[in-house]
Amino acid sequence: MAQTKTQFGYRRHPDQDRPGSNLAEHAVVVVGAGPVGLSLAIDLAQRGQAVVLLDDADRIGEGSRAICFSKRSLEFWDRLGVGQQMVDKGVVWSVGRIFHGESQLYQFNLLPEQGHKRPAFINLQQFYAEAYLVDRVEELPAIDLRWRNKVAALEARNDHVLLTIETPEGPYRISARFVIACDGAKSSLRRLVGAEFAGQVFEDQFLIADVRMTAAFPTERWFWFDPPFHAGRSALLHKQPDDIWRIDLQLNRFADPNVEKLPENVRPRIARMLGHDEFDFEWISLYKFQCRRMNKFIHGRVIFAGDAAHQVSPFGARGANSGLEDAENLAWKLDCVLRGTSPEALLESYHIERSAAADENIRESTRSTDFMAPNSHQEARLRKAVLSLARETEFGKRMVNGGRLSTPSVYATPLSTADGDNWRGGPQPGTSMPDAPVAGARGEQIFLTDAFVKAGMRFTLLEFGNGAAPELPEGVSAIRIGKDGLVDSDGLAAARYDAEPGTAYLLRPDGYVAARFRHPTREGLDAALARAAGIN
Repeated sequence: MAQTKTQFGYRRHPDQDRPGSNLAEHAVVVVGAGPVGLSLAIDLAQRGQAVVLLDDADRIGEGSRAICFSKRSLEFWDRLGVGQQMVDKGVVWSVGRIFHGESQLYQFNLLPEQGHKRPAFINLQQFYAEAYLVDRVEELPAIDLRWRNKVAALEARNDHVLLTIETPEGPYRISARFVIACDGAKSSLRRLVGAEFAGQVFEDQFLIADVRMTAAFPTERWFWFDPPFHAGRSALLHKQPDDIWRIDLQLNRFADPNVEKLPENVRPRIARMLGHDEFDFEWISLYKFQCRRMNKFIHGRVIFAGDAAHQVSPFGARGANSGLEDAENLAWKLDCVLRGTSPEALLESYHIERSAAADENIRESTRSTDFMAPNSHQEARLRKAVLSLARETEFGKRMVNGGRLSTPSVYATPLSTADGDNWRGGPQPGTSMPDAPVAGARGEQIFLTDAFVKAGMRFTLLEFGNGAAPELPEGVSAIRIGKDGLVDSDGLAAARYDAEPGTAYLLRPDGYVAARFRHPTREGLDAALARAAGIN
């Protein structure tokens, strides 16, 4: 991991020296400095909120772990000021191939159209992502990142939470108005609030090996069913930066993890796959699929996000990306509550939207798991039939499931009369804003996602202007395309938003569509804004 800092020292904080019951009071305490916790803290800080960020370790995690980050995650990271670093270091890809035995069944392109700032996916080791996020945290004085600070106990109160924190120099206590638990699949805060996961743990095991080698494989996602080098099982190959390649191999459910992880046992498997043994190991791990979630993401003033709230199998890249969607969904809502512009009831919409997204991810991950690792004779027969059909038919190819890849969540959103008024296409309320290239006042080329950042990442009206836009409600920004605004020279923005003169979209602070109008009025905007902000 070149030129990135991985180890961080413990430092005593003045909160530890406050006497007796004179506890420090904080608005937000985020627990867990992984990608979700770091991103959430940055988003809140950029919105003007002070954040205490606690982590029980003092280093960035070892091993590549999550590697596959989606276009939606990159757009979120652009808003946090780290997207370009991620793309510059990452391996960009959009093409995947599915094989059965030695034959290719089909290939797919996840971003076949042009005119998007970010690619469909990048592959980037999680430790790089964390390092760039920590660097960004250190640029923001509103974030107080405390390493080797472990939450040992919490006491819920009506309007705050008391936390007991263990450090190398002993425990101390602080008070927080809200606590956000981003402390991973083995969350200690989940145990402290007495909550459990509900769902399914699959018995099949998968071996992960990150190997360093020079190879001529293209920058694509390759997935095999029953390959000749790993008969009867499945395999996956992905490229990462620094000549590192991720290899996943399905194992027998009864395999001994301690034996299978030994390098001398892993090497022959990888050598059979590659046809040579000219590689070095960077990381070896074993895992089982888990598709589970908490029943409630909000427990009083303790709110759960990322793996602390839900777990899915790694195939499909739904774990880290869904956690980042948790962060962007929660940050703006918590900011509105802390500012007093929205009631605390708005936070319930976080649970409603993100628990539904978790259910969708669990459904997709479970289907992928059942197809890749059949649990019954009937499931195995079905897979065999589908793979046979896929050699000759298009509908058979669509049935093959090698891990349906992460897509932006869609939230159930009440529609107004205007939302349903003669729309032939365009994003519906509850979907994320599509990107498109546009030109600025001086002819500079930018994207709609850039314009959203410049507008302040708050409630924003995207207008396809005809000169008759209504007065904006207080606190709402505007992005105008057309007269006296951005230029849609290629017509892609108008096409993607099904725009006519006067068309407008109200975007939430996370870039999701709150409402859309053919001819917006101030009354209609006020109603849509109140609905999205939880005011009525």
